[in-house]
Amino acid sequence: MAPALDPCPSSPNCVSTKAPPDDRQHHMPVIPFTIPSQAVVHAIMDVIADLPRTRVVSRDTHYVRAEFRTRLFRFVDDVEFAVDPAEHVVHFRSASRVRRPDFGVNRRRMEELSRTLHARLVPRG
Repeated sequence: MAPALDPCPSSPNCVSTKAPPDDRQHHMPVIPFTIPSQAVVHAIMDVIADLPRTRVVSRDTHYVRAEFRTRLFRFVDDVEFAVDPAEHVVHFRSASRVRRPDFGVNRRRMEELSRTLHARLVPRG
């Protein structure tokens, strides 16, 4: 079972795979994986390592927590990844620490990270 992720607040600066599907402001789809579950966290760490202004805060065999700083104002966004080996999916949550609109920064970042991770977690071949 994947580690629990906090729900998104009502503010528009958070996205999560755990948000209800009818919550279009916050919901995003999970990231499936077909590689061995023990390799998923390593793939997440590799992808994060390639990104600027990013710091991994904690990790274990099924969880990664990182801080992303925005380019212009250096606001901190907290991003969590929780690997669910039973369902073969990665859940995530990304939220700005500043309680105001983030102009879609979290959603765009997580859309890009989801595409990149999907390519690594579901290899073609």
